[in-house]
Amino acid sequence: MRPACSLRGFRLPAFARATAGRRSFVRRWQAGVLLLTLLLSACAATTGRTADDLTTTTEVKIALLNDARIGGLRLDVKTFQGVVTLSGTVTSDADARQAMAVARTVHGVRRVMSELKIQPQ
Repeated sequence: MRPACSLRGFRLPAFARATAGRRSFVRRWQAGVLLLTLLLSACAATTGRTADDLTTTTEVKIALLNDARIGGLRLDVKTFQGVVTLSGTVTSDADARQAMAVARTVHGVRRVMSELKIQPQ
C-alpha cells in the first residue's frame, strides 16, 4: 500500500543531491523556510499596527478640529497601540474633558490619556 502523501518523483536540486546527507540538508532548508516565514509575518504585524496608529492619530485630529468647542485649540495627538495621548494647552477643565470625549468617539481608540495643561485666559 502506498502512503497518501508520497514524494516519489520529486527530485532535489543538483546541489542538494551532491551534498552528503540529503535528509539533513532538507531539514535545514525546511527550518530556514519556516524561520523566514515567521520573520516576515512578524514584520507584517508590526507594520499593520503602525499604519493603524497613524490612521487613528489622523482621525482623532480631524475629530478635534471639527468640534466647535475645541476646534480652535492647538492640541497634539500621539497614538501607540490604540492608546491616544492628548497634549497641549486648554482654557478650562471642561475643554480638557471635551477633548478626551471627542477622542474616545474615534474608531480604533482603546484608551485616552491626557497630558493637557489648563491655562485660564
